[in-house]
Amino acid sequence: MNSLNNILSQTAVQNITVTNLLCVLGMSALLGLFVSGIYIFTHRRECRSSDFTVSLIMIPCIISVIILLVGNSVASAFSLAGAFSLIRFRSAPGNPKDISYIFFSVAVGLACGLGYIFYAAVFSVFLGIVMVILQSIKFGKNNNKNMILKITVPEDLNYPGLFDKVLDKYTRSWIMKKVKTREFGALFEVIFDITFNEDMPQKDFLDELRCLNGNLNIILTLSDSEPAYSE
Repeated sequence: MNSLNNILSQTAVQNITVTNLLCVLGMSALLGLFVSGIYIFTHRRECRSSDFTVSLIMIPCIISVIILLVGNSVASAFSLAGAFSLIRFRSAPGNPKDISYIFFSVAVGLACGLGYIFYAAVFSVFLGIVMVILQSIKFGKNNNKNMILKITVPEDLNYPGLFDKVLDKYTRSWIMKKVKTREFGALFEVIFDITFNEDMPQKDFLDELRCLNGNLNIILTLSDSEPAYSE
C-alpha cells in the first residue's frame, strides 16, 4: 500500500490551482467559441452539423485539461495515451476543411493547456481572419459544374454511343469512367464525369436521357454529395 501511495504521489499533478484551472478552461471555451463562430460564418451557405459546431467548443477545453493533468509526468502521458487508444470514433468522416477545424481547436487547446494563452488568442484571431478572407474571395473554388452521372440501362440495350448526342448538347465536356453490372447482370450502370454548360436546364437533360434508357434510374451527383437529381 505504501509503494502504491508513493507511485500516486509521484504521478500526481503539481502546481494546479482552482484559479489556474478556471482561467485555462475559460479562455479555452472562449477561443473554442471563436473557432466555432468562424466555422459557422464560413459555412453559412452550406449544410453543417450543430453537433460539430459544439464539438469545436468542447475540444479546446478537453485538450487544455489533458495537458494540465499530464504536466511533466511521463507516466501520466503514457497512461492517457493508452486510454485514448481504446476510443473508437464512429462518426461519419468529414471533408478536409472540417478536419482542419478540428486541428484548429486542438492547437488552441494545446496552447492554453501549456499556458500560452496570449499566443493561443493571437493564433486564433490570425487564422480566423485568414479563413474569413479565403471564404470571402472564394479562393480555390471551382466554377465549373462538375458532376457525376449514373445511368441505368437494361442488359439488352446497346449503350455505347447511345447518349453521346445528349451529352454533347448539354455538357461542356464528358467522359465515360466506368461500367458495372447490377441485379445479377440484368442491368448495367454507366458512369460519366460531366461538366455542364452554363444555364443548361438539368431537368430537360434528364428527360432526354430517360427517353433513351427506357425510363430506368438516373442519378446526377455533385462531387461527393448526396444525389441531387434522381429519375
